[in-house]
Amino acid sequence: MTTLLSPEHLRHPCDLSELGIDSSADITPDYSALGQERAVDAIQFAIGMDHSGYNLFVSGSTGLGKRELVSRIISAEAASGEVPSDYCYIHNFDNPSQPRTLILPRGTGQQLHEDLRRLIEVLLLRIPAQFKSEEYRNQLQALNDEFQHLEEAGFKALGKTARESGITLMRTPGGYTLGPIKDGKLMTPDQFSELPEAEQNRIKEKLESLNEELTELVHEVPRLHQQHQARIRDLEQETTRGVIDPALNNLRQKYGEHSATFHFLDALHQDLIENVDDFFPSEEEERAPLHKRARSAKFRRYQINVLVGHHETDGAPVIHEDIPSYQNLVGRVEYEAHFGTLSTDFSLIQPGALHRANGGYLIVDAQKLLSYPFAWEGLKRALRNREVRLDSLEKIYGVSGTRALDPEPVPLDTRVILIGDRRLYYLLKQYDPEFTSLFKVYADFAEGFDRIRDNLSAYLGLVSMLVREEGLTHFDRSGLETLIEYSSRRMDDSEKLSLHRGQLIDLLRESSFWALRQGDSLANRAHVEKAIAQQRYRSSQLSELMQEQIERGLQMVDTQGKEVGRANGLSVFQLGDQRFGKPSRISATARIGNGRMLDIERETKLGGAIHTKGVMILGACIGARYARNRPLSLNASLVFEQSYGPVDGDSASAIEFCTLISAIAQLPIKQSLAVTGSINQQGDIQAIGGVNEKIEGFFELCQSRGLDGEQGVVIPAANIPHLILSEAVVNACREGHFQIHAVATLDELIELLFDRPAGKADAGGRYAPSTVNGLVQQQLADWSELAQKHAGGKD
Repeated sequence: MTTLLSPEHLRHPCDLSELGIDSSADITPDYSALGQERAVDAIQFAIGMDHSGYNLFVSGSTGLGKRELVSRIISAEAASGEVPSDYCYIHNFDNPSQPRTLILPRGTGQQLHEDLRRLIEVLLLRIPAQFKSEEYRNQLQALNDEFQHLEEAGFKALGKTARESGITLMRTPGGYTLGPIKDGKLMTPDQFSELPEAEQNRIKEKLESLNEELTELVHEVPRLHQQHQARIRDLEQETTRGVIDPALNNLRQKYGEHSATFHFLDALHQDLIENVDDFFPSEEEERAPLHKRARSAKFRRYQINVLVGHHETDGAPVIHEDIPSYQNLVGRVEYEAHFGTLSTDFSLIQPGALHRANGGYLIVDAQKLLSYPFAWEGLKRALRNREVRLDSLEKIYGVSGTRALDPEPVPLDTRVILIGDRRLYYLLKQYDPEFTSLFKVYADFAEGFDRIRDNLSAYLGLVSMLVREEGLTHFDRSGLETLIEYSSRRMDDSEKLSLHRGQLIDLLRESSFWALRQGDSLANRAHVEKAIAQQRYRSSQLSELMQEQIERGLQMVDTQGKEVGRANGLSVFQLGDQRFGKPSRISATARIGNGRMLDIERETKLGGAIHTKGVMILGACIGARYARNRPLSLNASLVFEQSYGPVDGDSASAIEFCTLISAIAQLPIKQSLAVTGSINQQGDIQAIGGVNEKIEGFFELCQSRGLDGEQGVVIPAANIPHLILSEAVVNACREGHFQIHAVATLDELIELLFDRPAGKADAGGRYAPSTVNGLVQQQLADWSELAQKHAGGKD
């Protein structure tokens, strides 16, 4: 039996009088995660779990406050967390293309960086000064004098021995030479030939002997020179150590407990000794300030690259990466251009979000992450290997490029929080085998919660908190009641409250705006309704255009009289955050045939899968009700008239059924009623969505044409709790100008639309001939017999 709904069923108003509240100023703000206990438990579990793989995926629709709540919970946890280490890169003196990582306690990285910078400045001053000192010059002169003395002593001894034998040792531009002398002068060849043969032979033998000694002495000179140079180098190194060692010993004492730093200082010390010449400035460099000279490229290897320092950090880091590209996540290596050549070193390594979040938390938008090439794979690799390895994009793409660094990976210990929608979560769950092992925790934000007394108090606390945070005018009781009714309206359920903070904040702001515009100190029901109406008005141009087309007859929809094979269905359109309902004419044709049900929307590829399913259920229901014991000799067609876009959903299947049986039995349907509701194969009317917008859409059309008291909407009985209609509709129903009926079965709907009994089937499945179902059954039976005659008595 149909139910004509009373005005009390149409709005389900909120009454806060029992709570003793006069305005939001009297309400204690509620800063809790209202209605999101399940999600909060998941978040706290993820950040409290020490084992790897317990990263978090947070989902829920836009406007629920996911990011704000996640940030608030994680920031509170991070504030009491341990400050992570400093992560640095240092020069690899053995292989400069493979920089090494240096992990230091909190704040030590920046301090060591400053100490090394000051060390270079000190050495730039002291090393040249030490080599210009009197002490160094005296030591160098002593070595030179010693070397010269050793070199000359051998030749003097040889010269003395030669003179005793009448031979002289002479130094010429070409080197040393020996020759006989006479009267203190070198003999000429003629003089030598005049000597007795015995004397000539003696001199020749002596010359040969002395030449051998001279040769040995000449060969000894390079060895003495090498020894001399080695002693000079030893002096230079000793002088250098005299400057470097005290400075480095201070650093060793300061950072000696860190073994990695100690080894780096040892390697740095050796390189300083070997490259002391770098500290002697050229004429151009002498004119440059000391701090600029210390930062020149040739001294970079003595510095450290503080990738992530925490000298000013309290607690664990919380990083929000808004542009989660591959390089922004894992870091990158920058290059310097010098005369057309690109070069790089460890100092040009830049950190990524994973480096900055190391030891803390990284929050990333999942949709953005998946939109950047290699970003998702890079994140998974870092989480899987628990290290951040910096590979260039050229290496990932497998193409050759400039010579790149291969830095040592940085150990990773961070918790990653991805924020996205549910569809994305389940797609990753389905198609990425690694996703489940890396993101073991799922936090699903609720869309709404029950509209009960305790939750009402908490919801009002949320309103009070938002009003204070936004600096808005307070709301009186009527305004608060309207806010709650609107919240239920957004949920399409009078027994629920929406948890979409974004929509609530917008409504609070706009209601406060209208209150201030009208000079009121409190926002009341009128202000809230004004804000709601203005939101709809700003987005209603298309809906008004469609309504105008119906009113002008461009789109044919009847609201009076009766027609065969025609009825009014209801659709909902979603434009951004706004929805509106629109009536549509549904028509059907029926004739003798072979049981084919033609869905014109599907055949033209305008019908969606759900609509197609509804039509197929409709066809099954026709056969089950009217042709259980005989063939269904029916060809029928169904269509949404003047519909030129996609049609989906099964909410019109109930009225499509009635339209079809109207065409079969040639029974007229009331055009003053519009129907929404889906059916199952047993003929039950099922709940649908958007019931408020559908009713209001048909009401606006009827109101524009003039309400006559016969017009109305038929809805599923299951949708009664979802009704939160506008005051205009409620008042029209209260005054008897408009009707809203609720039905639970097809038979109830049939009796309402056809103004005659639907009829009940007997044990054999037969209906009384005078009923609607009987007339439909009889017509189908007649078609079946006629079809057999045309087939020559064959089935």
